[in-house]
Amino acid sequence: QAHLVESGGGLVQPGGSLRLSCTASRSLFSFNVMGWYRQAPGKQREFVATITRTSTTYYADSVQGRFTISRDNAKNTVHLQMNSLKPEDTAVYYCNALELSPTRLEYWGQGTQVTVSS
Repeated sequence: QAHLVESGGGLVQPGGSLRLSCTASRSLFSFNVMGWYRQAPGKQREFVATITRTSTTYYADSVQGRFTISRDNAKNTVHLQMNSLKPEDTAVYYCNALELSPTRLEYWGQGTQVTVSS
């Protein structure tokens, strides 16, 4: 079992920045992949960014060059630095952790609201 707790959401003006954090209840090395997903009102949850155990990163095209995912292994925390925010980035952002061995298990945080508006 594992628990994920997100923080750092809020209201920001277009062009502004926010940093989201996700703290896991156990070592990040126990997960194969950590990631962020988001869900806007009336839309399906979508991929934002992931980071592997070896710190390989992947980004959705819509956030490439603006968002950066990173990990602090000592604090069991994954961050999502979001710059040049746009109104279309408004969504609930969810942290995700994936284990692949010995069985596939997936964990989600409770979500944190990000609103980009003037």
